[in-house]
Amino acid sequence: MSPRRLTASPRRNHLLAALEEPDFARIARHLDFAPVTLGEVLYESGSRMEHAYFPTTSIVSLLYVMSDGASAEIAVVGNDGIVGVSMLMGGESTPSRAVVQSAGDGYRLSGKVLIEEFARYGPTAHLLLRYTQALITQMAQTAVCNRHHTVDQQLCRWLLLSLDRLPSMELHMTQELISNMLGVRREGVTEAAGKLQSAGLIDYSRGRIKVLDRRGLEARVCECYRVVRRETDRLLPNPGKG
Repeated sequence: MSPRRLTASPRRNHLLAALEEPDFARIARHLDFAPVTLGEVLYESGSRMEHAYFPTTSIVSLLYVMSDGASAEIAVVGNDGIVGVSMLMGGESTPSRAVVQSAGDGYRLSGKVLIEEFARYGPTAHLLLRYTQALITQMAQTAVCNRHHTVDQQLCRWLLLSLDRLPSMELHMTQELISNMLGVRREGVTEAAGKLQSAGLIDYSRGRIKVLDRRGLEARVCECYRVVRRETDRLLPNPGKG
């Protein structure tokens, strides 16, 4: 077995880690190991959703895509959650697109199994409902942030939310993908990243962002990051990174 698979236990996902053993055992036998690559699309806008995805070392962005192809991130999902909550709400599709923001591992679960487990309305259902509330908060705060705050503040928020869901301080991300996430032109991303780099907060080059000063980012970020972080911490378990 490769080292990568050893670090990709389903319990690296906080939701799966929080389940009691009997509840986890029912789900675990249906989980399929699913490594993903940067930029990979897990589902398209309007397409029928067949599976849910539990990231462990990967991050997935939920993007709203306009008719002209423009897009903007509405939420980010990492080891804190699940991609595919629309299935729990009775919908088989969603207007958003799920794109891998940071390559890594995760586990895939049949939508049928997920819905059956949710229908038990036991601890798993309660946990998934709390996660859905946290996700709605993140979506709402992202909309506010995109409307009222500067691009470099948005970039700080995006970096911190990503770091909260990664085991390292480094992200591999193309400028084009960041532009799509934030819904701004590439020149705006270049300028915002340049400001953070000049301030000694990040090192940014050739699709690699290394955070040098997390506290500096936290001092510079708008209130939106803290609102999302507080609500996530309030509603969901966090076994810590490891």
